[in-house]
Amino acid sequence: MKNLIYILLLTLTCISCEDVVDVDVPNGTPRLVIDASFELYTNETPVALEGGVKLTLSAPFFDEDVPTVNNAIVFITNTTDNSVINFTKTTEPGLYVVEANDFLPAFNTQYELTVIYDDETYIALTQLSPTVPIDNIEQGDATLFEGDETEIIVTFTDDGNRDDFYLFDFDFSLFLASEDRFYQGKSFNFSYFYENMVIGQDVTIKILGIDERYYNYANLLIEQSEQNGGNPFLAPPSVLRGNIVNTTNPDNYALGYFNFSEADRFEFRIQE
Repeated sequence: MKNLIYILLLTLTCISCEDVVDVDVPNGTPRLVIDASFELYTNETPVALEGGVKLTLSAPFFDEDVPTVNNAIVFITNTTDNSVINFTKTTEPGLYVVEANDFLPAFNTQYELTVIYDDETYIALTQLSPTVPIDNIEQGDATLFEGDETEIIVTFTDDGNRDDFYLFDFDFSLFLASEDRFYQGKSFNFSYFYENMVIGQDVTIKILGIDERYYNYANLLIEQSEQNGGNPFLAPPSVLRGNIVNTTNPDNYALGYFNFSEADRFEFRIQE
């Protein structure tokens, strides 16, 4: 979208250098953006939970600085036993993390996120989504259109006892969502191509389990990110609603998503 605006401005300038062209970019009322993503590494010793709740406000299209929210109350409730996991504000603007170091989400348990901000309460529900380990990653020698891409080949084995949805994180804010409809219960491999030169760099490649709703949400975010650039999971580039509801004022809905993913990661160095 930004590229289209730049092209429009350039075209109008070429047609008439004497006219002043004003492009009105709609600036809506800022909305709360809640990025509540957590990754549980069950294959590591000790088991590790990573992630937090990042709170920002939506900003006008051309603004480079994203306002952060530092005066909210954040907690998660285990709806099975009504236990509460409190969050504390960190030194990083807008970031809230779990106070208790021993909190680990369990499968088949529903968790409710609560964010209280500006006298309004936002909630979202989720469960821990399972994943499978990455079997192997190797570097290939195939290329795409430009001829200087770097290929990596990812291999994993799907669990045939359930319908799985995955989110692959290829580092450098690069993501790919996948579902097991065509490879359920099978060993599967695919190629991913880095467009920019990454020779000699260490990368961390992750496979995250997600549910179907988050799969659809992630696909839309990734599509928008390819058009606009940047990390799609930092802030939605357009009004794309996730699973968060404002119980105080439904019309003042928040953007973002609350998600628990079982995850696995693979460290890899790109060779020449």
